[in-house]
Amino acid sequence: MTTHGTVELPEFTLAYRESGRPGGPPLVLLHALGEGAADWSGVLPGLAPDHHVYALDLRGHGASGRPGRYGLTAMRDDVLGVLDALGLARADLVGHSMGGVVAYLVAQERPGRVGRLVLEDVPAPYPRPATPVAEAPDGPVDFDWAVVKAVKAQIDTPEPEWLARLAEITAPTLVVAGGPASHVPQERIAEMAGRIPDCRVATIEAGHLVHRARPAEFVATVAPFLDLAGRD
Repeated sequence: MTTHGTVELPEFTLAYRESGRPGGPPLVLLHALGEGAADWSGVLPGLAPDHHVYALDLRGHGASGRPGRYGLTAMRDDVLGVLDALGLARADLVGHSMGGVVAYLVAQERPGRVGRLVLEDVPAPYPRPATPVAEAPDGPVDFDWAVVKAVKAQIDTPEPEWLARLAEITAPTLVVAGGPASHVPQERIAEMAGRIPDCRVATIEAGHLVHRARPAEFVATVAPFLDLAGRD
């Protein structure tokens, strides 16, 4: 059964979906830009059946508030605020794309708060050529379009310390790469993984939306890695 909850943070109310086994190892799911907690629905039943799962709507997305101030470090601090509010001293994190950046920022900022870390086709913290931000669509979207400009700017020109501090991540880490069909440079993903002390890489030839395009393969790759968390 999935229930809905909220956490009051200083700037806004963050919404989340809660499911899984009460009392199980906590698992926090962090979605990509423009997505939300519901994006994990297709893999949630098999991904972590023994975990207590919290799928967040990050600031500006889904049922969470739209405070107008956006950025990846702000989202990092939001996740840490949620862990505090829910009384979670330590949790496993799974992040896709933008959510993966937020996840590794949490893991390097507070290493002791992260048990296991899964990064799904995440942009590595290397500068890249900037491209124009698309205009907002005419129809409604389930997120604040201002998030796009803010997050894209930080991914195009990441803070230099993000790369340097990958070495501070202590959590066992699994990087799931989408292969050559992804728009995310796969060689950069490999370079990033090489900077994380305890890290392995698994490639699923699915493009950027790995867990949506190949849900069974994603679960088969990630679930055994997460299952080890309870035995660490």
